[in-house]
Amino acid sequence: MTVQAIKAGAIEFLIKPSREQDLLDAIGRAINFARAAPVQRAKLADLRGRHQALTANEREVMAHVVTGLVNKQIAHELGTTEKTIKVRRGHIMQKLQASALADLVGKAKKLGLFGHTS
Repeated sequence: MTVQAIKAGAIEFLIKPSREQDLLDAIGRAINFARAAPVQRAKLADLRGRHQALTANEREVMAHVVTGLVNKQIAHELGTTEKTIKVRRGHIMQKLQASALADLVGKAKKLGLFGHTS
């Protein structure tokens, strides 16, 4: 029953009997969650659009960068120069508005890119 409720969109469970205040608090959290959802969806849609704006080569480099490879390793893997990787990496950071590698990794995670190499 719990799994069915989660699949149906439940965000919290209360154990019976519950205090009235617990119910009111849970309702408040659900309302806040529902209000934030459209904003989060819009941000994700924007991020997906920016990711789609990457060239195929940039997407390939990004897939390697977020796995922890350094430019030299990526260049060797892709059969290109380290300079080319640096340039593509710069374009990726700019297009995805990532301020640092950790930010880029977080964006890749939101996009569901882990485990993909292209």
